[in-house]
This record gives sequence, structure tokens and C-alpha cells, in this order.
Amino acid sequence: MKDVKPGLIEEYEITPYTLMVMPTTYGSKIYSHIIELDDEYISPFRPIDIIKKSCHYFGTSYEGRKEGTRQLIGITHKAPIAINPTSSMFFFPTTSPMRPQCIWVSLEHIDSYSRIDLSHTSVTFKNNQQAELPISTSSFENQYMRTVFLKDKLIQRIEETDRKYFYLHSGSHHLKASEMGLKYTKYKKIHWEEE
Repeated sequence: MKDVKPGLIEEYEITPYTLMVMPTTYGSKIYSHIIELDDEYISPFRPIDIIKKSCHYFGTSYEGRKEGTRQLIGITHKAPIAINPTSSMFFFPTTSPMRPQCIWVSLEHIDSYSRIDLSHTSVTFKNNQQAELPISTSSFENQYMRTVFLKDKLIQRIEETDRKYFYLHSGSHHLKASEMGLKYTKYKKIHWEEE
């Protein structure tokens, strides 16, 4: 990653600019090292706490998002999370989220990844930042593909719902708009005739 000295912040929610949330040790405590497109921060909360808080910020719970992942793609172990699907904020854990070494990675920002050795993967983000993650490339690829699947499935459901809503309401809205147009036109004619 860049040679930037991260600033300490109290409050943090995942944003569309967040690339990754990594654990970092401060004394005996686990903090979060947050990497964004153009900045880095240290938060006194663990990565899982940042993920949970971010789910709450967008009106749901981490448990609810996990259950949603299970319903949509049948994944329960190391489940990817749709923190905010409308802003393409899909994150996946590199290991079990409750383990202190778990790193959360944004699907949206990954450009490429490659094998370093049996237990390390190099990730290049779309802004050309690179990170070496302590996860085998096959595990990383598995997590990446699960998250792609979750995103596709969720977007598909959203589009399906939008289409149903459009078809249900387009006929009645069209009719009302036409009727209003006729009334407006008649009123306009009468109004001009009076002048």
C-alpha cells in the first residue's frame, strides 16, 4: 500500500471509496486499518465491528445481511456481505469474520490478483494500489467468485422487482397522464378563448 501515515478516527462507515478494512494491533487490542482510494485511517474498532456498524448505517443488520446471503446463494461460512447494494458496496472476508486476522475486501475495487506463494495473494486495485494478503490464491478466488455471484443474484432480483413494478404501474400512470393532458388542453383552450 502507499506510504501514508493513517490518521486516527473514532467514527467510520464503509463508503464507495473503501478498498479494504484490515486488522492492526495496538498494544493488546485489535484496531482497524482502513484503506480508501486516496486515504488511510486507523479506527479503534475491529474490522468486524466496522462491517456491522456499516450495515446498521444503511438500515439493516450484519446478521440480516448474512441471512440474505444464505437465502440468495446458500453461503453461510465466510459469507460475503452486501453492505449497500445500490452503491455496489459488496465486501468479502479473507477468513472467518470472527478471527482477529480477518481482512474485509471490496469487490468493486479489485482489478486483478495473483499468487505470491502457497498462503499469500497479491491484489491490485483499480487505482493501482497493491496489497499482499495472507490468503491462498484459490481461497481468495473462491471468496471473489462467491461475492460476484451474490452481487449478480441481488442485482437480478432488484431489476426483476423494478420490472414488475414498472409493468404493474405503467398502464395506470399512462392513462392518468393522458386524461390529465386532455383536461389541461381543454382548460387551456377555454382560457385562451376567454381572452
